[in-house]
Amino acid sequence: MTYGDRRSGHRRARTAVVLCCLLAFVSAACTGGSGGSGESGQDGTAAGPIVVASGLDVTGSGSVRQQLIEEWNRRHAGSKDQQAKLVELPGGADQQRSQLLGALQSGSARYDVVNLDITWIPEFAEAGLISPLPVAGSGAATEDADFIRQVHATTVWKGRSYARPFNTDVGLLYYRPDLLTQADIEADKQPTANWTWDQLYSSVKTLGLNPVRRDERAGWTTQLKQYEGLTVNTVEAFADAGVHLTDSDGRYSSGPEDLKKGLDSLLDRVGRGRVQPAALTSDETASLTDFAEGRAVFLRHWPYAYGALGSLMKAKEYAVNRLPGKAVLGGQNLAVTADSPRAGNARALITFLTSRESERCLLDAGFAATRASVYGSTPKPCWPRVAAALRPAGGSSKAAATEAGTTGRQGTQAREAYIRLLGAALTEAVQRPRTPYYGAFTQVLQSHVHALLAAERPDTAAAADHLDHALRDVFAGR
Repeated sequence: MTYGDRRSGHRRARTAVVLCCLLAFVSAACTGGSGGSGESGQDGTAAGPIVVASGLDVTGSGSVRQQLIEEWNRRHAGSKDQQAKLVELPGGADQQRSQLLGALQSGSARYDVVNLDITWIPEFAEAGLISPLPVAGSGAATEDADFIRQVHATTVWKGRSYARPFNTDVGLLYYRPDLLTQADIEADKQPTANWTWDQLYSSVKTLGLNPVRRDERAGWTTQLKQYEGLTVNTVEAFADAGVHLTDSDGRYSSGPEDLKKGLDSLLDRVGRGRVQPAALTSDETASLTDFAEGRAVFLRHWPYAYGALGSLMKAKEYAVNRLPGKAVLGGQNLAVTADSPRAGNARALITFLTSRESERCLLDAGFAATRASVYGSTPKPCWPRVAAALRPAGGSSKAAATEAGTTGRQGTQAREAYIRLLGAALTEAVQRPRTPYYGAFTQVLQSHVHALLAAERPDTAAAADHLDHALRDVFAGR
């Protein structure tokens, strides 16, 4: 069944439910298949609670998402129907996607709001599982204009916005200034905002590192295990080579020659002697550990690593800057499920969760915020009770109070510089392919690229030809 068929079937089923309800004169009992027990109002304010489904909080910050839900509940303590509940889904991103697709397609779970990875928006929208947002009035449009343009674009599919940006992500370059200094690489030759991959390669050469085993120090490390991290690294290498796999409508727009150029770029980046041998089986946790324990001088990672390193290293042992070249955008968006009888209250909750104050809470907790004003000179502060409930991202309050040179977060000046570079990096980030077939695409890409990286004598021309045939089928929905 195609996505169009599935969407049409979904609409026909909903129409049948409505007609049955009208004929029986019991429209108050109609719940749209959500499994809810409350009455459904025309304004989408049926009996609560408003159920929010989300993945696990990776920041180690005291669950800022849960704290924001609790702040909303305190502000609506007089209304039982407006109370909200957070349901955290176990497993990795692929497992969460499968759980949400199954639950929403079958109607087996009563979710009103879903926190979707940005790459899932076209798929869920095309399948009719989430509702497009109402066309914003002038006031709402002004609020939406505060979202970073590239980040807000992830909510749009076929000209309609289906979600609001909640927390975002972008690749960053972490490095060990202590190890660079030991190798006589002076501060003025260490990473800057305009650093290139060639400069990184030059530093790795100066370091004289040529790791063969996993326990040996390497120039840098990243996430090349066969999972989404490999897709991200591949798309970044492709973007640096000027290779774009699809157009804005999700149609395949590449070919064998472009793919070879992209694969050559990736192989050059992760060639033997430069990257930590363990990178081929590393995810975010493993690569962060290798960096913290001195087995890599440079690390490609996400913003939450900045806080996590505060509990693993001394402040003078790590620093962060823009990723050389192109960096891929990540993050999650909040959408209202198509069958939610609490759609009105669900939209109000999303507006609160993505407000300027809430976005500041997310940034303070270790996520990357989605609003440009949060990175400005006079951002609105985090909600006071949420701020009091959060411990510093990646560590305890004791860690935050330690002085430079001891284990803990870096000082105020370094933190402010980090926020500025993070905001700048987000404005230039690139997206992964926008397609309703993203799940199939990423599995195909990972399979072909991982096999190439593991080969003793990788043949990028042959790999590009095979990948081209596979991607043509994927993006055509075959």
